[in-house]
Amino acid sequence: MTQTGRQTGRAARPAIRRLALAAALGAGVATGQAPWDLWWIALPALGALTALIAAEVRGPRLVWLGWIGGAGYFAAGLFWIVEPFQVDAARDAWMAPFALVFMAFGMALFWALAGGVAALGRGPATRAAGFALGLVATDLLRGYVFTGFPWALVGHVWIGTPVMQAAAFVGPVGLSALATFAAALPMLGRRPAARAGLAALAALAIGAVWAGGTVRLAAPEPQRDSPIRVRLIQPNAAQALKWRGDMWRIFLDRQMAQTAAPAAAPLDLVVWPETAVPFLLEDAGGLFSQIAEASGGVPAAVGIQRVEGMRYFNSLAAADGSGEVHAVYDKWHLVPFGEYIPYGDVMAEFGISAFAAREGNGYSPGPGAQVLDLGRAGKVLPLICYEAVFPQDLRAAPERADWVLQVTNDAWFGNVAGPYQHFAQGRLRAVEQGLPLLRAANTGVTAVIDAKGRVLDSLPLNTEGVLDAEVPAALAPTPYARTGDLPAAFLIGIGLLALAATRRRVSD
Repeated sequence: MTQTGRQTGRAARPAIRRLALAAALGAGVATGQAPWDLWWIALPALGALTALIAAEVRGPRLVWLGWIGGAGYFAAGLFWIVEPFQVDAARDAWMAPFALVFMAFGMALFWALAGGVAALGRGPATRAAGFALGLVATDLLRGYVFTGFPWALVGHVWIGTPVMQAAAFVGPVGLSALATFAAALPMLGRRPAARAGLAALAALAIGAVWAGGTVRLAAPEPQRDSPIRVRLIQPNAAQALKWRGDMWRIFLDRQMAQTAAPAAAPLDLVVWPETAVPFLLEDAGGLFSQIAEASGGVPAAVGIQRVEGMRYFNSLAAADGSGEVHAVYDKWHLVPFGEYIPYGDVMAEFGISAFAAREGNGYSPGPGAQVLDLGRAGKVLPLICYEAVFPQDLRAAPERADWVLQVTNDAWFGNVAGPYQHFAQGRLRAVEQGLPLLRAANTGVTAVIDAKGRVLDSLPLNTEGVLDAEVPAALAPTPYARTGDLPAAFLIGIGLLALAATRRRVSD
């Protein structure tokens, strides 16, 4: 490379210390994610990153800062991505560092795109607004592009606070907008006094939404005409042991014993978690009759795999009180590289197969969202694991359910952050839809969540036990349940056009 080329490269890229600062600030933004939930650290960190970007003039440097800031964010927020590689460490552990690096820098491309949106601005104020808008736009894109991965959205910092109630109206992308524009607002002022005033305005805006959420939480709760009582089973089967020949019978017997345990009140449904048994539905034999006998004739919903020809499915089978299977739901939003491998036939030649698929190299997707009529337990919208990450998957149901049932196996995600982040998103789905969500998790967190996202009861991570609970009542369909992300997409489009128009006026 010539000296001129090296100088051009240095001009296009910020100094290393500025990139390091961007990465550190991105990691600071990640502290707002579960299990830390430090929104009061995450927002100032996001504000500082926005200021760092707004102060930059050259467009390529804005992209660099966004990319490296995003890499810090995703590396700190999604570090649990290495955990699946530890289940069979002798075979897979060597891939874990590469997975973390590729995931962090790959997901950070969305933040690089946000930096590109900031480059449309001609001054610090419009660059700050552009970066905030870009983050909101890319949070929306992350839910849909390449099958979607809307995990660790910026707006998730509000989960567990009264601000989360706003998701019933504006969805998760609206929560992201509140966070990013609150962080950017002080940058719109030219002088310190103006910036201080705008920071106070941002705090007032957050306070107003917080107060509105508090009022919503205090509103009277509807009551069901007749109670629905459900038992959620948490066997605590460690993933490394779950399928072992000397252990699977122990876990199966454990779930049978949990099913047979006395209940304080008559039950309407017993739920076993995702892939609760080590064999296919077609090979289950008298399993469901045994469950019915153990439960005293209570209907059951069991996570189990099944096969049709050469196609395997990750499923939920519902049986009546006599042990007769009457409904099956097949998971349709699969985890790339976890449950199926893109171009799987080619990848299999290199020994690469999906982590979670017990049979074959991967699962096939089911036909789509369903609502199951479970008799006394009501109409249930089933979700299997990863599907609870996607608001659009709940809205895709052909009719409104009485409640949402998620069966999951979060043993893949480790013990620090992954299971808690997955659990937190279930709380957000409940608020968005105005529906209670019950969660049966293999190793936890098993929980009962009401239609406002409150955790009414739960079992801790890495414990075995049962959770008997009444299903909370549903609320009326929320505005977000009716419209989804369309209003957010429309407003983002208007914002991008306005930013581009501002740039054009300045250029003229």
